[in-house]
Amino acid sequence: MQTIKGPSLHLAQFSDSTPPFDSLASMAGWAAQTGFKALQIPAWDARLFDVRTAAHSQGYCDEINGLLAGHGLVISELTTHLLGQLVAVHPAYDALCDNFAPAVLRGRPQARTEWALEQLALAARASRRLGLTEMGTFSGSFAWPYLFPFPQRPDGLIDAAFDELARRWRPILDACDEQGVNLCYEIHPGEDLHDGTTFERFHERVGRHPRCHILFDPSHFVLQQLDYLAFLDRYRDHIRMFHVKDAEFNPDGRQGIYGGYSNWVDRAGRFRSLGDGQVDFRAIFSRLAQYDYQGWATLEWECCLKDQEDGAREGVAFINDHIIRVTDKVFDDFAGAAVDRAQIHAMLGIA
Repeated sequence: MQTIKGPSLHLAQFSDSTPPFDSLASMAGWAAQTGFKALQIPAWDARLFDVRTAAHSQGYCDEINGLLAGHGLVISELTTHLLGQLVAVHPAYDALCDNFAPAVLRGRPQARTEWALEQLALAARASRRLGLTEMGTFSGSFAWPYLFPFPQRPDGLIDAAFDELARRWRPILDACDEQGVNLCYEIHPGEDLHDGTTFERFHERVGRHPRCHILFDPSHFVLQQLDYLAFLDRYRDHIRMFHVKDAEFNPDGRQGIYGGYSNWVDRAGRFRSLGDGQVDFRAIFSRLAQYDYQGWATLEWECCLKDQEDGAREGVAFINDHIIRVTDKVFDDFAGAAVDRAQIHAMLGIA
């Protein structure tokens, strides 16, 4: 067994135009003072990180690692969620997803996807130069608008969606393999990979690729009422990244999982700061320790009520309180006795 590393902080929800959130250097100082041990860097945010330069320059990567080391921090992983989203975009979401790409690519879906695929390959190379072994992402989605089977879905629709999804991702998985990096898909509503069944569909279509893995975030399981502990038991060998994020689900006579198009505050299912929701983190951290999870516990702050800096400060203490420092002792060793093979045979009645 291995003690989980942490706490790390996902920077995407904190990056801003005002100090201390306007540069990687100032964010590193704030995060270290708050108590974090690592930062998870969004590769798409040029205010914090230049992914193209990192892919080609070891000097730049050494500089970034040195900057963080000066604050007692390391990089836990790079994330590529908004880039992954652009790999597969249903036309209904074209206008919204255009905001994830450079302005020159807006209104040009094919060019936008090609750009995103290139950025993902660069991020894999950058991860290797930074000494990282895991990279988080979204799968994107062709089929999400057809989630509910009415009007009736025509035969072959979902198969065609997953065939194309796998075709687009296979070269990136191969590129990750060349760099020694695992690609961890966040199981997330809105993505074609949003539960265990959909992950299995995709995993089979990419030939059970050795770099195809999972970023586990239990908050998304609460919102779709999926058993996240059973998921951990079933897919434990694929879970290589972990977002520590809380959520709650409080259905009533007016709304349930679908939320009635309400905003985040008024939905039955909503994200909360750590400790304010319903996720059983004691059981999750216990399972991850038992299953020898090798990675980081990373705070992803998303809360419709609490201030982000309060959420970060409380989140550090929360994660530290839940990380299990695994034992190297067997608790009943005091009652053990040395027994040789002859005695063992005698105990069993074996001649």
